[in-house]
Amino acid sequence: MAVALILDRQRTLALAEENAKAYAEAEPFPHIAIDDFLPPEIIKELQAEFPKPEDVAWGEFDNTREVKLSLRDEGLMPDIQLRVLRELNGQIFLDFLEKLTGIEGLVPDQALYGGGLHQIRPGGLLKVHADFNLHPRTKLQRRLNALLYLNEDWDESYGGQLELWDVTMSRPVKKILPIANRLVVFSTTSESFHGHPDPLTCPPDRTRRSMAWYYYSLPEGRIARHTTLFQSRPGESLYTDEELRRAKKDRFSAKARSMVAPIKNAVRGLRSKAGG
Repeated sequence: MAVALILDRQRTLALAEENAKAYAEAEPFPHIAIDDFLPPEIIKELQAEFPKPEDVAWGEFDNTREVKLSLRDEGLMPDIQLRVLRELNGQIFLDFLEKLTGIEGLVPDQALYGGGLHQIRPGGLLKVHADFNLHPRTKLQRRLNALLYLNEDWDESYGGQLELWDVTMSRPVKKILPIANRLVVFSTTSESFHGHPDPLTCPPDRTRRSMAWYYYSLPEGRIARHTTLFQSRPGESLYTDEELRRAKKDRFSAKARSMVAPIKNAVRGLRSKAGG
């Protein structure tokens, strides 16, 4: 029996064509926010079934740079979340993304590495950053992020806006409110700085809920791998004193190892000659 699809191909590709120019010309880097992307009944199901922080074993991040919950274990997700996650990793949405962005040969991440369900409790945050650039398993190049928000009646005073910062980290060029059924797509590079850097101030019974997908392609030439690149806003420090001390110690150890290695190699060479 054929499974009914959530996405209508004709409507979805028409949205891509309508928004392609705006996407390419957006500042500070290519992006788009599309409202009412999914059928309203699907959004209501996603909201109703979205796991609460205490419902399942969420992955938890709690440091000066990110305070958030993340879930990519399909065995812990409700059926409707799985259905939407898989469909937006499917062919209709890939065609939509390629037509919208002009990037060809996109590959979804079925393992949802870093993606899946995201949830931010009051006081939570995600400092401004650029995402890791190569998939840790496939080594494909990360090209796009897609975010679907599920927050009904979300007031601006709650915070949690997705901020897009300029390359000099002098100001946020764009702030996007995470309202229900808003899809945000943006290009990921080493300078696509984004986040929601201020603590969430929503009521204690509310959380900031979203679903996330990342898309890849074959690398364009040789690429130096990097992890998440957190950026300090003017006057901001992202690391504790202990973290800074540890980083300084690690740098010193790495430098010492780099100085000792040639000496060890030279000694081995002399021993080899003496033995020969």
